[in-house]
Amino acid sequence: MAVTKEIVVERLKTVNGPDFTGNIVDLGMVSEIFIADSKVFFSITVPAARAQEMEPLRAAAERVVKAIPGVAGAVVALTAEKKGGGMEAPVPSRPAPRPAPPAAVPRAAPHAPASQSHGKRGVPGIEAIIAVASGKGGVGKSTTAVNLALGLAANGLRVGVLDADIYGPSMPRLLNIHGRPQTVDGKILKPMENYGLKVMSMGFLVDEETPMIWRGPMVMSALTQMLREVEWGRLDVLVVDMPPGTGDAQLTMAQQVPLAGAVIVSTPQDLALIDARKGLNMFKKVDVPLLGIVENMSYFLAPDTGKRYDIFGHGGARREAERLGVTFLGEVPLEMGIRESSDAGTPVVVSKPDGAEAKIYRDIASKVWDRVNEERGAAEAAVPNIVFE
Repeated sequence: MAVTKEIVVERLKTVNGPDFTGNIVDLGMVSEIFIADSKVFFSITVPAARAQEMEPLRAAAERVVKAIPGVAGAVVALTAEKKGGGMEAPVPSRPAPRPAPPAAVPRAAPHAPASQSHGKRGVPGIEAIIAVASGKGGVGKSTTAVNLALGLAANGLRVGVLDADIYGPSMPRLLNIHGRPQTVDGKILKPMENYGLKVMSMGFLVDEETPMIWRGPMVMSALTQMLREVEWGRLDVLVVDMPPGTGDAQLTMAQQVPLAGAVIVSTPQDLALIDARKGLNMFKKVDVPLLGIVENMSYFLAPDTGKRYDIFGHGGARREAERLGVTFLGEVPLEMGIRESSDAGTPVVVSKPDGAEAKIYRDIASKVWDRVNEERGAAEAAVPNIVFE
């Protein structure tokens, strides 16, 4: 049975709206629905202030669509951005709470002086360490990180990957690496390798289905060991796939390691950008250079007609980069092949090296490396030249 928009709309009418008022279709929350290769794409417009509590609603919509006979997959996103031509209408929201009495607002910590970053202990043999981060999950950060690393390697650099997402390590699956790492002397671990990358992940040390429950000191200890107690050898760059958000793992890396810079991954819609700003501000606070922003799931090209669809909006990350004075690194399309190849352990940069998507990642990698060298030059220029006569 062919999947039609009408069928999808009827199923979505079974999903209750916020506060159980009506359904998400009649409330005008569902964007234009696009179907390609039996895969369904759409977004749900919600108030930005209530974004976090709307995740169950998004998940429910995704479930009912995936349950339709003939549907091979569904991509559903929350957005606060209005799009013409869809079914948008005002979404009911709860009455505003009574204002709380004024409280003392803590002062933001000043930016750390540049001299502090020079005092951080580097990792022997590694020339530069880059963090790939996002303010929230589900924006394709790990897929971006692995393809960025492969793009850097394709451009001739010696590259390693540290999977710092200890709560949900994904590099073993993304790079199709199995087994346990060996040790050099019973203490130092040998990194695993595939596609020319040296890789270390908590996923090599625990079973994939084991839930990771960590407290702050445990996070710091685990990351420190995976970074400093691994025989990385000589690397031009180590790409660190950070956990989503702005928690202990991010602060540990930023405060203890001389990061060459951070790459922020976001999708175009407003909600993802709100979270991306948190990541940007965190790295600014700890004096880590911002190498740029990548807009993931930027647009969709219909495989049959080549027509472009901005399903989740478009250009939000570029505008945010311009507003903040940060380099915009590029747009990665919403392409099912990128996800499918990553899930299969054959990322698109190595599985289709001559394809358009691989070229996008290699171009992003080139821009990232240029930014790393720019920051190096700026840091060297800032060091005073002492002459003895």
